[in-house]
Amino acid sequence: MGPKIKAQPRAVAEPEIPVEYPTVKDKLEAEYLESRPYEVLKAKKGFSGMSAAEKSAYANYIFLETGVWKNWAASQQKDFWALVEKQKIPLPLPKPQPLGKDFRGRDLETYTPQEYQEYQKKQTRLRQLEAESKRWREIHIDGDERIEEFEEEESQEVEKQRRKEIGDLKGKAMGRYESDPTWDDVKPIPQDDGEGALAQIAYTDEYSEAMGYLRAIMAANEHTPRVLGLTEHIIGMNAAHYTVWLYRASTLFALNSSIAEELTWLNEVALVNQKNYQIWHHRQLLIDQLYTTISSSPSDLEELAKSELEFMMQMFAEDSKNYHVWSYRQYLVRKLDLFSSAPELASVEALLREDVRNNSAWSHRFFIVFSNPSYCTPTSKATEPDPAIPATVIDRELNFAKAATFEAPQNQSPWNYLRGVLRKADRKLSTEEEFASQFVQDLEKDTVDIKSSHALDFLADVWEETGEVEKADRALTLLGDTFDRVRKNYWEWRRKALKKD
Repeated sequence: MGPKIKAQPRAVAEPEIPVEYPTVKDKLEAEYLESRPYEVLKAKKGFSGMSAAEKSAYANYIFLETGVWKNWAASQQKDFWALVEKQKIPLPLPKPQPLGKDFRGRDLETYTPQEYQEYQKKQTRLRQLEAESKRWREIHIDGDERIEEFEEEESQEVEKQRRKEIGDLKGKAMGRYESDPTWDDVKPIPQDDGEGALAQIAYTDEYSEAMGYLRAIMAANEHTPRVLGLTEHIIGMNAAHYTVWLYRASTLFALNSSIAEELTWLNEVALVNQKNYQIWHHRQLLIDQLYTTISSSPSDLEELAKSELEFMMQMFAEDSKNYHVWSYRQYLVRKLDLFSSAPELASVEALLREDVRNNSAWSHRFFIVFSNPSYCTPTSKATEPDPAIPATVIDRELNFAKAATFEAPQNQSPWNYLRGVLRKADRKLSTEEEFASQFVQDLEKDTVDIKSSHALDFLADVWEETGEVEKADRALTLLGDTFDRVRKNYWEWRRKALKKD
């Protein structure tokens, strides 16, 4: 027996390396051509250059492609499919069609095969979620099923998460209300600017959605707790929307909601939105409503006045001349009859001590002192004398104004206040000539000593009143030439009027 020959190991076939296509379009086109090998062969060789076997396979490919075999007898079809299998003719794929775009506007055909595979998974998941969400709406919104409250809340939370995932898969998060199942019964009404609007406002998606739901709520005349949440949300985005404030107020009153809680919330909104009159009109509506419930309780009224004053002082700490707050303060004084309130007058004095140039504080002081119904004539206008005002009040206000002029001689406010007090008292300006002269020295000299141009103006009116025209003219000339040259034309006009008289 000859020597044994050691068996040689069989060569292991190299595994095929999968073809990597740069895009899914390239992959689909390659697969399309691979499913038509004999069509490709014909294009390459020409029909005459093909062998008999290749021509036979090509003919069967045509039968397969056109589907004519479907009209044959069963035995023929059986023979045909046996031949197709023998000749290894693949089923021809349909010609690739455009795949469309994704939510970002990117052509799907430019995806890599891996990206497209992941995209298809997400689309499958999206269809599943949308079907589940549709079914949820049918049961909970349109259906008649009765669900326990706890189960309902739990179900709503699941649906919220479902809608969030739907938005994520679509590449655009659902809006706050669209994603909230508790708002499913509301069909939002979109903004209608009319056809061909020239200047449409570019609202944010969040604001547009919220306003769409509010329009629907208002159309249905709904006044429920959720309306308060909706209006609060919109006010947070646009605190100047007057209609939203009005509907919020009507909802609050319809629900008999806590005015105290609303005022607490409103304080925070006002501090963030300093220059906003809608907030203060809303506050007036709240106070009007609250007043009807506490008007018979002096202690409650006093507590309300105290809390409102404290908040207004907070606002003045941010801007002591806030017009909207001062307007509201006049309303409150009238509403709660705070004309004789010691804290009211004291707080104004405190503001003037902080800033003697605060014209708003001066104006409010004049209002509470000279509109006080306890001693003023109701029909007397602000610029008219009122003999009913006690002399003690007049003298107190004169002394207050004069003290302020020493603190800031060039501040016009106390000088104007001084004139106003004299007018209400029906006293002549000349009664304060000696006081004003303290700020004007050596009028006849070239080196005149003027500590206050407003005192010089005051004295010009005094001397016109007493008939001392030359002194008045001298004062007006100094104002135009030296101490207030910006208004020289005005002082010259005053001089001409003086000479005519």
